[in-house]
Amino acid sequence: MDITKVAGTGIGGRVSDDDVKRASGAISSAAQPRPGTQYPRPEMAKPGEPAPAMIEVHVESGDVRVPLTGLRKIISDRMAYSKLHIPHACGMDFIDVTHLVRLREKEKHIFEPRGIKFTYMPFIIKACVVALRKFPSFNAQYDAANSELVAKRRINIGIAVDTPDGLVVPVIRDADQRTMVDIAMEIERLAQAAREKKLKLDEIKGGTFTITNVGSVGGFFSTPIIDPPQVAIMAVHRIRDMPLVVDGKVEPRKVMGVSLCFDHRVVDGALATEFMNVVMKHLEDPDLLLVDMV
Repeated sequence: MDITKVAGTGIGGRVSDDDVKRASGAISSAAQPRPGTQYPRPEMAKPGEPAPAMIEVHVESGDVRVPLTGLRKIISDRMAYSKLHIPHACGMDFIDVTHLVRLREKEKHIFEPRGIKFTYMPFIIKACVVALRKFPSFNAQYDAANSELVAKRRINIGIAVDTPDGLVVPVIRDADQRTMVDIAMEIERLAQAAREKKLKLDEIKGGTFTITNVGSVGGFFSTPIIDPPQVAIMAVHRIRDMPLVVDGKVEPRKVMGVSLCFDHRVVDGALATEFMNVVMKHLEDPDLLLVDMV
């Protein structure tokens, strides 16, 4: 049998054992796979769109179908596009944020009478601002149609917010021009608007870099999905007590995991590590933010 003449029904048209048996008559031709039970060949996808995975779903008694509509459908489509078209790479590390925890605990009472919830996020945003200024390749958007990296003049940081309807990413515009207090107030305003479904279109567009905070949920590392056309996203995680060696002695420290996923078409691992190192340095020693932030 000439294997080149066997029609493949596997992924990308690959020839499977069943294809060979079917061609030789060992399997009845009536036993052809039904439509919707195989992956389509790549050429079946429309240009610029991810190829749908057409796999049959067996529905049993008691199962409930929940349609993906509205925001959830938009998120689904964008995430599928991102993973299909962007070669993700991810770097992970942990940060000793003991000094940051002490500083925040010391100063948060100043903000409470003003109704401001002073979290760690303003510090994280400011640390990222320093890194984004030092490494503008991360504060950019990739124009795939023209194979160009567009370095953005403004630093607009998207903050992923979990809502009952799904994840939304409101944008803090000109984060490099804002004070800590201003950022804290803007985070709270945008998060509230997201939960109440009152975000305006221009409040979720134009992001140049995204931070997702999964600390309230847990975990120590993750691999977040890039929001195209951005080229990177950073996840910060729950702060927990861990033993670390400090000046030759083991001490209990406050430690936070951090994950940076980036588009490997335009950013290399060495540069991503340098970016993370800048963020880590400014969160380990938050006093540096007084020197480096504008």
